[in-house]
Amino acid sequence: MGRPSKVQPARTGSSRRDFFKRSGAGAAALVAAPALLPLAAEAASTVFQHGVASGDPLADRVILWTRVTPATARPAVSVTYVVATDPALTQVVQRGSAKTNPGRDYTVKVDATGLQPATTYYYQFTAEGATSPVGRTKTLPTTGASSLRMAVVSCSNLAAGYFNAYARIAARADLDLVMHLGDYLYEYGTGQYGSVRTPEPANEIVTLTDYRQRHAQYKRDADAQAMHRQHPLIAIWDDHETANNSWKGGAENHQPATEGDWNARVVAALQAYYEWMPVRPVDVANLRDNHRSFAYGDLAELLMLEERINARSEQLTTAVHATAFGAGFATTDPGYGDPSRTLLGDAEEAWLVKRLRTTPAQWKLLGQGVMFAQLKAPGSNQATDPGLYFINSDQWDGYEPARNRLFTAIKGDAANAQVNNLVVLTGDIHSSWAADLNPNPYSPASYDKTTGAGSLGVEFVGTSVTSPGIDTDTTGAIAGAIKFYNPHFKYVQLTRRGYMLVDVNRDRVVGEWWYVDTVASPSNVEVFAAAFEVRQGENHLRPSAQTPSRANPPLPAP
Repeated sequence: MGRPSKVQPARTGSSRRDFFKRSGAGAAALVAAPALLPLAAEAASTVFQHGVASGDPLADRVILWTRVTPATARPAVSVTYVVATDPALTQVVQRGSAKTNPGRDYTVKVDATGLQPATTYYYQFTAEGATSPVGRTKTLPTTGASSLRMAVVSCSNLAAGYFNAYARIAARADLDLVMHLGDYLYEYGTGQYGSVRTPEPANEIVTLTDYRQRHAQYKRDADAQAMHRQHPLIAIWDDHETANNSWKGGAENHQPATEGDWNARVVAALQAYYEWMPVRPVDVANLRDNHRSFAYGDLAELLMLEERINARSEQLTTAVHATAFGAGFATTDPGYGDPSRTLLGDAEEAWLVKRLRTTPAQWKLLGQGVMFAQLKAPGSNQATDPGLYFINSDQWDGYEPARNRLFTAIKGDAANAQVNNLVVLTGDIHSSWAADLNPNPYSPASYDKTTGAGSLGVEFVGTSVTSPGIDTDTTGAIAGAIKFYNPHFKYVQLTRRGYMLVDVNRDRVVGEWWYVDTVASPSNVEVFAAAFEVRQGENHLRPSAQTPSRANPPLPAP
């Protein structure tokens, strides 16, 4: 996420990066990038330089991850691991071994099975005569779950700043998991999008070696290691895990003439991703598809969507309407109403509709990359053009027939009941938003902005860990204008970095926005800013308050 200055020519058209660029320019000049600062402190272990991580928890298993750095390259390295119920690793429940090799970049992934549901575990790896840090993880419940508490993050660009939000999440011992909604890393080279820290390698990453090196750098970050060590991760990718504004057949930031075949680049990016991330492949025959679900007992089902490289149609690029934020789109424009254009593809779309209709879970939590709610801007001359226009063809606005199909499924019909208690969780846009969801929230006959009547669900959009938003909106004037023209948005904050805290119980889901004070340097300062909630059966937002931390959480990993 974020629109850098690039030496390569940019495609024409509208994207979320253009939205930030134009919006900031409309209010004031964007602030200059911070001066170059040294990298964050890195882990001291020579063998386990990249820490430990866990992810994709189920009721009886969880992925355990690490990476071994042998003193000299060898065809194979043996690794052992232990899983226990206490931080000192005295109450051992499982021991095992694995091997790694250069073909998987010496990464280690163990699917530790036979575990008990809703249980906190501690784990450690041993290799080359050294032991890794101790990690902490947790399995999912099967029954009786009364609450779920998780952090939600996205857009962690190392070049743009320090991962202070990760450190604050690591300090929260009462979380069940962390949901990462994409842009876990960025592909740009030195100075192309951020200058606080220097990416490795210095060039834009294109090859398998490049992607591996960039993943390795991110995993050496001390704050990233702390977050991974304390909490299991459920992650999806967005575009920057491959290249900016990616779709099935290419990307805005991929030039075949100089960077080779797109499919080869995707293969390289995904090989590195599956090596370096604590995730389970959904289909080893099609690594592009990582949509999957996680049942948190019957309290919530987490439905994680793939929206980029498996089936997405190319973004619309011919925007002809002048708006306050530059070129925009109307539903009457060529291609806009084409029902064949898709974000998910037929198979994933059908899977999603089926899960929404049949899940036994009370809450349906949709983890996905790009904003689902409509976002419009007024024509640049309201006297002659009083219309509103979509301004970002990269998000669901650019695929309205596909979005309308989901709205139709959510509303139900004679054969299917309405889907209630839908909460969409979104990253990507480097800013914070809360919205009611309706097929036409601009029509009072369809949606009542005062009562929320007509809303079919809600969306919480989390800000970035580091990537810049519209940081010139210090007075909130731009955010206020957005809310004025888009009545379904109840909260818009465009300048702050941080994370969301999502707290779920039988009565409501609360979304909280927590912000760090800076990403220009390491800091442990955070502040609670706002909270909204959706109550059981209501399907619309209400103002809320900060939720209390859980009492007596499991001990953190040492």
